[in-house]
Amino acid sequence: MTAPYILQPDPYNPALSTSVTGIDHTGAEVDTRVVTEKPLTLFLNSQEVVTMMTIGDHPDLLAVGYLKNQNMLAPDDVITGIEYDDDLEVVIVRTERETNFEDKLKKKVRTSGCAQGTVFGDVMEGFETIDLPKDARLKTSWLYALTRAINTTPSLYLEAGAIHGCVLCRHDQPLVYMEDVGRHNAVDKIAGWMELNKVPAEDKIFYTTGRLTSEMVIKTVMMGIPILVSRSGFTAWGVELAQQAGLTLIGRARGKRFVVLSGSERIDFDMDPALADDEPRGSGRKGSEKAE
Repeated sequence: MTAPYILQPDPYNPALSTSVTGIDHTGAEVDTRVVTEKPLTLFLNSQEVVTMMTIGDHPDLLAVGYLKNQNMLAPDDVITGIEYDDDLEVVIVRTERETNFEDKLKKKVRTSGCAQGTVFGDVMEGFETIDLPKDARLKTSWLYALTRAINTTPSLYLEAGAIHGCVLCRHDQPLVYMEDVGRHNAVDKIAGWMELNKVPAEDKIFYTTGRLTSEMVIKTVMMGIPILVSRSGFTAWGVELAQQAGLTLIGRARGKRFVVLSGSERIDFDMDPALADDEPRGSGRKGSEKAE
């Protein structure tokens, strides 16, 4: 039986979605839930870094994870405080070390992620130095259990749609489930949680509902996680980077089906796919890769 999540979506939080009245295809009046979206400006000490569009939950985790994944927080950096002002829509991360990323901030790359993801041009410098653990394993029985558990977890996606989810897992247990309007934000919130709680990455599995793009691969590798799974498809550069980094990359994971395009040596085929459950009806997840 799946144990409770450490953190998971709160689909009934009134701050994260709202009801809007419209009409449907027959002209009848309908009420529907829509997710919220608001700006969050991130400062590292006294320097403004970026303004992100987000649903607004866990601004502290999002801020720390973003900085970590952009190589703006070094492994030995000490965070002395995180300040969030809801009225000003600002979050400030303070460190013992003085920071100055003026040159770095000039080198922005717009990514293919939803809600206009941004990475900085020198992120690949850190990417190329990371050595992912080669002894990490993924049993297919774990994969089947994870996809079923995640797809049936109450979420903002099932309540309102128009949102991406990412889940940090270990073995067959989902641990932390984050959602946001951009999948890069959901990734960063998990990265922030791992950083603040000093959670090791080498035995973890990362699951995303979105496409396996270069950005998703880079961030997973930067977090030190050796296995990345998605219910959606791949991009060519995402696959190339995964192969370069030695990342296990699994896509189109729905029900008993999946495709591996990198790192298949980590997979233990311990369960006959015929014995796995099909994707449960009513999970509400998109079945068409084109839609994602």
